[in-house]
Order: sequence, then C-alpha cells, then structure tokens
Amino acid sequence: MKKYIVVGNPIDHSFSPKLHNFWFKKNNINAVYEKKKLENNEIENLIIDLKKENINGINVTVPFKKEVIPYLDKLSIEASKTQSVNTIYLEGDKAVGHNTDIEGFELAIKNLKMNFKNKTVLLLGAGGVVPSLIFSLLEMKVSEIFLSNRTKTKADQLKKLFRNIEVINWGKIPDVDVIINATSLGLNNDDKFNLNFSKIKNKLFYDVIYNPKETEFLKNGKKLGNITENGKMMFIYQAQLAFKIWHNILPEIDEEIVKLLD
Repeated sequence: MKKYIVVGNPIDHSFSPKLHNFWFKKNNINAVYEKKKLENNEIENLIIDLKKENINGINVTVPFKKEVIPYLDKLSIEASKTQSVNTIYLEGDKAVGHNTDIEGFELAIKNLKMNFKNKTVLLLGAGGVVPSLIFSLLEMKVSEIFLSNRTKTKADQLKKLFRNIEVINWGKIPDVDVIINATSLGLNNDDKFNLNFSKIKNKLFYDVIYNPKETEFLKNGKKLGNITENGKMMFIYQAQLAFKIWHNILPEIDEEIVKLLD
C-alpha cells in the first residue's frame, strides 16, 4: 500500500487526508493519506523517507513551504519562481518540489466568476502561500498589490522577489477592491484581527483559511456588506492538481466533494 502525507505545524486543521482518502476509494487506488505535525529538524529525514519510498508523496503546508527547498533536488518552474513548495514527488531518484497553490487559487477565483483584471488588492500576510497568491494575482493582471504583514521585514523580503508590489505598514487599510487574508489569524476561533476595515464596503473579502469555514476576518467583512469567500475551493483545486501529479488521474470535483469538507 502506498503512503502519502501532509506535513505542517499546526496540522490538526487540515482536511487533506479526508479529501485524498475519499479520492483513493473513488478511483480504486490502494493507498493511504495521513497528516503529520513536523518540526524543522525532521525535514531532512522526511525527504530521505521519500527517496527510500517509505512515503510516495508529500504535501507541505504552514510553515514549511520555503523551508523544504534546500532538501530537494529539483524545483518546478512555479516552485522556483515563488520559492514555495506544496507538493513533493519522486522523479527517478530525485525529490522534486512543485507548487499547485498558484493554479489552485486561479481556479478558485474563476469558480467565483470574478475578473480580477485592473482590480486593486490588499494582501495580508507574508507566509508560505503568499508568493503563490502574488504570482497568481499578477497573472490575472490586477492593477496594484498592497502587501502588509505584522513583521514588516518579511514583507520587505517578498518585495525582492516581486518588485511591483507595494509594502505598507500593518494597520494601514487602503481602499481596494479585494482584501485577502493569508495570515494564520483565524485558525484559532479566539484569534483577533484588530484592524479597521470599516471603509471597505461592497468588495471581496477572501480568506485562504478554510477550517474554520468562517473566520473573524470573514465575519467582519460580511457585517460591512462585503462578499466573503473562504479558501475551501482553492484547497480542493490545489489538492486535485497534486493528486494528478502523483497518480496521473484528475479526480472529479462535485457537490459530494464540496459537502464532504463542510
């Protein structure tokens, strides 16, 4: 039986095992998918396990999307451009890092039937998924991206990777068309944002967090009369693309899948 795994810290919130194990059953694949809380000093052994084929594929979430890169032999173009990896597989004897977050986000926005061309965006956070979001937003031809993070130096580092973004201080909320929360604020129900969004109305509040399904950020957006959307469809699409890489099967996304993750 083949074994697949998602690693992160924290990891309890992840629905990846539920989704992939459902697809295994549906496609008659003899495999199991598990989640593992990882520490930094365990990354090297994780990749060794992949090369020994004790593990057949790895998904990577917060906070290891960049940290895994030094242990890999090769990166896809998308992973290299964003310096962010969320899917790892073996190609011969080489551990390859890929990024399905980029296309996952683009497909999620298409699913909303929204056009981001010439839109202004405020992106909150500077963690592992943020380079993928910036890359996607630039591909969608947004007119301006403002980036704000609690630790400003992390946002400044991303400015080196993407020169055409504007880094602003945490707490400053420009009047934009879209606000995206890519911080970890909201993973815990008692997390507080303490940001004043009152000037933003009739716009889109998007949270990459999907569990819980309505974070404080989304609740705030809804109270102000904005459209709100969580990261569930992005999560499903990026998982679908990872599944295709590992098994050469594009699993179906239907109402059953969407309800499975409610």
